[in-house]
Amino acid sequence: MKPLRFVDSSQKDLRAMPVDVRQALGLELMTVQYGGEPSDFKPMPSVGAGAYEIRYRDTAHGAFRVVYVAKLADAVYVLHAFQKKAQKTPKPDLDLAAQRYRKLIGALQ
Repeated sequence: MKPLRFVDSSQKDLRAMPVDVRQALGLELMTVQYGGEPSDFKPMPSVGAGAYEIRYRDTAHGAFRVVYVAKLADAVYVLHAFQKKAQKTPKPDLDLAAQRYRKLIGALQ
């Protein structure tokens, strides 16, 4: 099992989500830690190579996303966690995830 590491405020952002949403996303991340695939995800090449977005919808609270990278050998890195309020992922959220990806890759080299 790969450890889970959070970049910048991503852990705080995840913890700010409703409990049931946090638990569901936590199970999805644990699946990734064990080498599996989340039940609903898509690649995020605009963020960086190997970045993916876990998609979760809760009928009571709406849509939530977690952007992560699992391709690195040492850990699964959570880059960004946020509630999605529009059909298209907002550019500031994509930009923030991409910025954190670049920061992570730079720190690991």
